[in-house]
Amino acid sequence: MFVMELTYTAPLEAVEDEMDAHIAWLDGYYASGVFLASGRKVPRDGGLILAGGVSRAEIESIAAEDPFTVAGVCEYRITEFIATKTSTDLAAVRENPVF
Repeated sequence: MFVMELTYTAPLEAVEDEMDAHIAWLDGYYASGVFLASGRKVPRDGGLILAGGVSRAEIESIAAEDPFTVAGVCEYRITEFIATKTSTDLAAVRENPVF
């Protein structure tokens, strides 16, 4: 599972100019089941996406195609983690690591 942390690198007005395209991009990955949750950070200097079911290489490729990335208005920090405990709603993405 991945936490994708976006940090804006441009003024909020430039981010807003790309928002419709970014939302369409999000919707596509929600439809495919890769994205599980997303939203703005407080204060509004970026956002977070919780994603799963893909490899590290795939998630990096997904981040690179975000319209925010393409427009140069954000940078991503991607953290991979093993979700060994989840809510019932996220049971499908729970992982059982081999130690």
